[in-house]
Amino acid sequence: MVLALWLTRFGVSVRIIDKLASSGTTSRALAVQGRTLEFYQQIGLANTVVERGRQFESANLWVAGRKVARIPFGAIGAGMSPFPHLTIFPQDQHERLLIEQLSALGIEVERGTSVASFADAGTRIRVQLARAGGAAESCDVMFLAGCDGAHSKVREGIGATFEGGTYAHTFYVADVDAIGVASDGQLHVALEATDFAAVFPMKGAGHLRIVGAVRPDTSAKESPPTWADVGHKVVSDIGLTVSQVHWFSTYRVHHRVANHFTKGQAFLLGDAAHVHSPVGGQGMNTGIGDAVNLAWKLAAFIHGQADARILATYEPERIAFARQLVHTTDRAFEFVTNKSAPVRWLRLRLIPIVLPILAAFTTVRRFIFRTVSQIGIHYPSSWLSAGHAGRVHAGDRLPWVPLGDDANAAPGFPGPGNFAPLSSLAWQVHVYGDAPAALAERCAARGLALHAFPWLNAMHTAGLARGASYLIRPDGYVALADPAASPDTLERFLNDRNLLRPPSAA
Repeated sequence: MVLALWLTRFGVSVRIIDKLASSGTTSRALAVQGRTLEFYQQIGLANTVVERGRQFESANLWVAGRKVARIPFGAIGAGMSPFPHLTIFPQDQHERLLIEQLSALGIEVERGTSVASFADAGTRIRVQLARAGGAAESCDVMFLAGCDGAHSKVREGIGATFEGGTYAHTFYVADVDAIGVASDGQLHVALEATDFAAVFPMKGAGHLRIVGAVRPDTSAKESPPTWADVGHKVVSDIGLTVSQVHWFSTYRVHHRVANHFTKGQAFLLGDAAHVHSPVGGQGMNTGIGDAVNLAWKLAAFIHGQADARILATYEPERIAFARQLVHTTDRAFEFVTNKSAPVRWLRLRLIPIVLPILAAFTTVRRFIFRTVSQIGIHYPSSWLSAGHAGRVHAGDRLPWVPLGDDANAAPGFPGPGNFAPLSSLAWQVHVYGDAPAALAERCAARGLALHAFPWLNAMHTAGLARGASYLIRPDGYVALADPAASPDTLERFLNDRNLLRPPSAA
């Protein structure tokens, strides 16, 4: 749906099919990270998510029923992003919001429809569709995007393997009403010798989402586990009394990455390309990042602003991060669930001592924000990346600089700052300081908007170089960083990559 929203903004016609008869009514994905909100700000959706979601100010760690650490997140990303808080917005509500946005654009999700098969038909892909009632349809499309989950038919069709495995544990997620110490609107993580639980605040007083592990003896039962079956000691030990369970579900956690994300004119995104543990709330956000990355590249090719080489950058940019993410969350997940004596000692004895010390350092909290919010994702080795200026390297996300503007800001959040021009979803050049007249002329000749921002000390703090030029991609990443702001360097970069060709050359 995010892919469809971005493509529609670019003027590309789309069709969405979903084998499910209706949108989700429950969800496991909760966190909307800062980088996702930055993407949403580009299409005018961020404020709605912030208003409908919930931000929390701190995370608390409990060990054996004792609170051992409080990490005062609050606006830990202040000065780093226009969305510096941690935001909770459940996936089912998130999905309904996206459906609303698509419907307003005249795009409806075709329910009860799935891909039966597809085949390369030269410049098109011929897709065989199957409807719930048994009807079949054949259609030709220019591109096929497989956002069809862990059991992806598109992944099967492009012959990609899905390497990895499944954790032995079964986990539960419960939507509950509760009272007690841990229903204070903050995040709580509780560790016991053989159990753990994470408690997430939701909209409404006492409304919580609890995630935990199902005991092995319960998982082995023939009937599906219920809330009554799971271990409640870890929940009661943090001062929670559950008064009502709205829904309860169990699931297994996988850690897999497809060996390739594309073949010909078919692409894999989200869970079809990579699945991993829920540690850090990264899964849904990574899929949204895939969608944004692919959308502007497809549009550039379709509209003749680039050749097929731009499509070839999707896989290397996104697969590298997916592999890193699976590796990182895998190690974190094993640490939380491992029951061996040495790891249990580290978890229950050492972490309660070390974590409060580390959390006291602003540098540590900001490192956590960069990592978890995904603003640290970068593409330094991409074919679309060249040069560096100041501390900013090509492939980095454009650093955010607040400019004191708040006309388009969500309540309690700063304005878009130097991100405001990114709402055009167009290639553009930024200069922080005075822009050379020759650069302005060259940008005009290539149809590039040039944004020159008066110099502020905050720009130096963000790592930007005074007077340098930065060519920014439609997704807000730096393609070219040139300390000399040379129009010839810009021209050479665009020509070498056959980008933004004049209409006569398209």
